[in-house]
Amino acid sequence: MSTDAPMTLAGDFPARTHEEWRDLAAAVVNKTRAADAALSGEAAEDSLRTHLAGGLTVDPLYLRPASPRPLGVPGAMPFTRGRALRDPVRPWDVRQLHDDPAVATTRAAILDDLEHGVSSVWVHIGTDGLAAADLPEALADVDLALAPVVVSSVDAQPEAAAALRAILTAAPGASGNLGLDPLGAAARLGTDPAAGLEALPAALEGLDAAHIRAVTVDARVYRDAGATAVEEVGYAVATGLAYLRACEAAGIAAASAFPHIEFRVSASADQFLTIASLRALRHLWARVGEVLDVPEAERGARIHAVTALRMFTRDDPWVNVLRSTISTFAASVGGADAITVLPYDTVAGLPERFSRRLARNTQIVLSDESNIARVSDPAGGSWYVEALTDDVAEAAWTVLQEVEAAGGMAAALADGLVMQRLAAAIAETEKGLATRRLPLTGVSMFPLAGETPLARPARAALPGGGLEPRRDATAYEALRDRAAALDTPPAVVIAALGTRRDFGARETFVANLLAAGGIVTQTVEGTPEEVAAAASARHTSVVALASSPKGYAAHAADAISGLRAAGIATIVVAGRARELGEAADQVDVEAFDGADILALLDDLLTRLGAPAEGADR
Repeated sequence: MSTDAPMTLAGDFPARTHEEWRDLAAAVVNKTRAADAALSGEAAEDSLRTHLAGGLTVDPLYLRPASPRPLGVPGAMPFTRGRALRDPVRPWDVRQLHDDPAVATTRAAILDDLEHGVSSVWVHIGTDGLAAADLPEALADVDLALAPVVVSSVDAQPEAAAALRAILTAAPGASGNLGLDPLGAAARLGTDPAAGLEALPAALEGLDAAHIRAVTVDARVYRDAGATAVEEVGYAVATGLAYLRACEAAGIAAASAFPHIEFRVSASADQFLTIASLRALRHLWARVGEVLDVPEAERGARIHAVTALRMFTRDDPWVNVLRSTISTFAASVGGADAITVLPYDTVAGLPERFSRRLARNTQIVLSDESNIARVSDPAGGSWYVEALTDDVAEAAWTVLQEVEAAGGMAAALADGLVMQRLAAAIAETEKGLATRRLPLTGVSMFPLAGETPLARPARAALPGGGLEPRRDATAYEALRDRAAALDTPPAVVIAALGTRRDFGARETFVANLLAAGGIVTQTVEGTPEEVAAAASARHTSVVALASSPKGYAAHAADAISGLRAAGIATIVVAGRARELGEAADQVDVEAFDGADILALLDDLLTRLGAPAEGADR
């Protein structure tokens, strides 16, 4: 029996108010609090809020607003829900990056990718990539009528653009993007930001933007240098606006220049923030187009999302596969027009064939087997996603206004405004990484001990002077390098006090914490003399105590006295020293959740004899 009546799946459930939910949440929160420290409903809700970089706040509950704004549809103003309806057969370009300077290797890799599911080609040119003169050979096997080609470059943009333009204009039906981004290159190299703007309009002459676009605003240069997701969106829009102004000054109307611009942004493992950022970028760019009287059909931002290099790790690189899967899912849900998954071994150097295959198959499996591409903007209507999109858009618009007040993106780069904002963002991120509030799986949390580092051919380095890429894991990797520089791995013996029930949780905690710095551990359940003997056999004078507060009260004083008598120089307590009662001042280091783990590990490595700078791995 069929019916046109709507299904009321929640119709049998009583309506609940926000206040009722808040009181229920408070009852749960207060279960672990003393009666005189119980939180009100409002205070309990506030305790459940989380904060993201860029001044964003995430509430614990989102309800349908009393008067919700229209959600809109894909392909129409304000384009938040997508530039167009998604094609379920080819929902986005599976775009693989090629940056191997060996032209024969790159040519073979491009063909291999296209034969196994990649739909567009991205070639990086310059000192850290392929030579511009080698581009024709690298693309010799590509059917340019079927596979779009884009290029990027930092230090050879005019040469890269000219090489690709010659190839595409000579091939009927070819399409692609010349990759011009003078402000991005200046930011990376530290050169005059205004120098390349004057030449930009000439690159658009004679090009049909429906097939060959000239400009890629690569905002990853800011995100990789430490910017927040909000700042990346704000700088992307500010840069696009600067290019429109440069074209207008040369007599090219915004309506003609608008279709030439594509955005390349980061997709991080924070899936909801990535989804919201892509949606917010389209919203803001459409508003720019509206103000400049660009026809509505052309206002939708073309977005190329790339798995964020900043989140990739050298150590335990297999976790990069998981990060990439999450960020690819988010880029798809956020409506990216093209997605690139960096290979899991990209930090180690130039990728191998297997890692390239894994990268492209991450996209193909998500698209073809997980069916995430069968719905346009599947997150639309989620009040959390809608609210987060609005928050990102408003905060990024504030960044844009700040840049505009400084005279535009070129001026903001030249006078240090961008660097000032980056410094603040970096400081916030470093604090979160040090305390593990921003955890790095496989690095700061659950590190893989005894792994064999990947060996890959190294990439050539670009000259310095501008915004240097910085990965979140590098501080922990530096600690691992210090540990690896020793002839034998630095060791700490864990003195397990009491029963397994007493020490089990903190033994695991401190062992994993120390492993993040390359320090191996051995747990000993025995007398202080037996613990000291194990430490001597390990050639260490550092012992960590592990127990519950009850266990510390019963055993810590005697254990510390015995360990000191046996010659143990450094005693670490897993937890807070105050839990040891009268023996609180007898320990040297506190290892607890929320401590500055980087400083703690740095100190312990120094005590264990590690050199100040680790040897190359």
